[in-house]
Amino acid sequence: MDAIVTAGGIPQPGDPLYVYSNGDSKALIDVAGKPMVQWILDALGDSKKVDNVIIIGLSSKSGLTCKKPLHYISNQGRMLSNIVAGVNKSLELNKKSEYVLLVSSDIPAIKGDMVDWLIKTCMETKDDLYYGVCPREVMEARFPTSKRTFTKLKDMEVCGSDINVIHVSMTTNHLDTWEQLIGNRKSPLRQAAVIGWDTLFQLFTRQFTLQKLVERASQRIGIKGRAIIWSQAEPCMDVDKPHQLELMREVFASRKKQGVAVAVKKSAPKTKSKPKNTAKPKVKKK
Repeated sequence: MDAIVTAGGIPQPGDPLYVYSNGDSKALIDVAGKPMVQWILDALGDSKKVDNVIIIGLSSKSGLTCKKPLHYISNQGRMLSNIVAGVNKSLELNKKSEYVLLVSSDIPAIKGDMVDWLIKTCMETKDDLYYGVCPREVMEARFPTSKRTFTKLKDMEVCGSDINVIHVSMTTNHLDTWEQLIGNRKSPLRQAAVIGWDTLFQLFTRQFTLQKLVERASQRIGIKGRAIIWSQAEPCMDVDKPHQLELMREVFASRKKQGVAVAVKKSAPKTKSKPKNTAKPKVKKK
């Protein structure tokens, strides 16, 4: 499966991350000595199920690397247009492509095994859209200071994932609806209003379970959707604000210390213990 990485966003004056980006792409903000998006490329490169990586919004001059073939597409101006361009590139690379992985450039903590789990789990069924969510208890156990925004449902509170799977046909059907949903991706209530005001009311009053909300949205849009519940917080831990950026920097600093400690332990010379004297004491003959 090909992965499409959306990396075209440039923080503007007034954006919380503007002072960190120096007028450049948000994806290139430094996290532990690497551009933030490089960590995502490392995870995709380690994945056993990703074939090609398509980056939207950056160029080869950015100096990024990946173990998988890397393809660049310029920013098309709008999120939906970027996704459409990415899907078209995937079909150009392989006309038999059915599904693509959509990945945000601001989830640096993700790892290759998480990518593989998502693709494997999604491909157990044949749906149009697979949207990941993280339960509040999972997020706050892993990143207690993340201050993520959660949608309150009847059976749980969740936040959205920033790595999802779609069927390639999704870029040709219901484009007006998708444009509105993507435009309001940071506000679940506004997204619910796009689907229908009755849906908004039921969501606001917590009448929906997660499954019922998926069924309602799928019916209104005319697709087959499936919610993927993550047991790990990293795919849903995006960097939108300074405290979240600092949190990720702390996470990677901790990983580095642990890595150094393990390396030191492995390289330390092993001390040979003296063999125990198991010989029986000699008994003097009288």
